[in-house]
Amino acid sequence: MDIVANINKIKSELPEGVKLVAVSKTKPNEDIMSAYNAGHKIFGENKVQDLVRKYEELPKDTEWHFIGHLQSNKVKYIAPFVYLIHAVDSFKLLKVINKEGMKNNRVINCLFQMHIAEEETKFGMSFGELTDILNADEFKELKFVKIEGLMGMATNTPDKNQVRKEFSYLKSCFDKLGADFFKGDTDFKYLSMGMSGDYKIAVEEGANIVRVGSLIFGARNYGR
Repeated sequence: MDIVANINKIKSELPEGVKLVAVSKTKPNEDIMSAYNAGHKIFGENKVQDLVRKYEELPKDTEWHFIGHLQSNKVKYIAPFVYLIHAVDSFKLLKVINKEGMKNNRVINCLFQMHIAEEETKFGMSFGELTDILNADEFKELKFVKIEGLMGMATNTPDKNQVRKEFSYLKSCFDKLGADFFKGDTDFKYLSMGMSGDYKIAVEEGANIVRVGSLIFGARNYGR
């Protein structure tokens, strides 16, 4: 697996302004360092203990994204350093992130995760739940979190039209929230959607963060 060639190929095909998060979950440090030494410093992890260990062991100018389902009781471990939390899927979780941000005296960047897939197993909130949070007085008091956009995962299906429809819906929600709640707020800017199998469709539908793992590092190693 030529990690450097893979990463350069994907980057060369992405439009300007689209951020590539190299999903390094289950991958060893040496694989990450191959990409890092080639100039790529943005990586995504989905398990807190793995992220903390890699943060401690790898160069400190790495931009770490947390892309998995985050449990409230584990926020404290990544709060001091995480660059962006992609999957805020409840108001409760957001309030915990705010509390840990306050303890660390840093504002933590977050994306709201919307449920756009047909699969019930995927996490995320409905558009109505999001607007309820954004309208809440309690939300306006949270000073140590910054909502920078939305994230979503499409249904795992070979039906490209369905995937496109789900991404298109997420983009329309992103635009509507931007107009209704974040007008003039340049920090509300990220639409994180698309993985190895569907990132090209996601980009066509407006994604400006894609999360790509197996196309860069090879198939996941679940045995690790």
